[in-house]
Amino acid sequence: MITMYHNPRCSKSREGLQFLELEGKPFTVVKYLDTPLSSDEIKSLIDKLGIKPIELVRKKEEIWKDKYEGRKLTNAIIINAMAKYPQLIERPVVVNGDKAVIARPASRIRELLDI
Repeated sequence: MITMYHNPRCSKSREGLQFLELEGKPFTVVKYLDTPLSSDEIKSLIDKLGIKPIELVRKKEEIWKDKYEGRKLTNAIIINAMAKYPQLIERPVVVNGDKAVIARPASRIRELLDI
């Protein structure tokens, strides 16, 4: 099953949602700002993405700049920051099985559709 971690206020996230709708495959939408992810769920996403935790962070967010930027941070601190402040999570993230992509651009979702 395909799952999209979605922020309706984000144009890139809306583009990803539209892409999935046009593909016609069943999928689930998780509005992660309304239902924040746990640290373990974020770790699982990072594993599926095959990236380092810092690569999932939206570094232009004010919370990041105010509380974390320029500090020496462990992966655990970065993951916990995203759990505490879900707006720090890059979007949209689309998951299919054990693979995931940050769907920027939305066409990256295609990488997951034939799994």
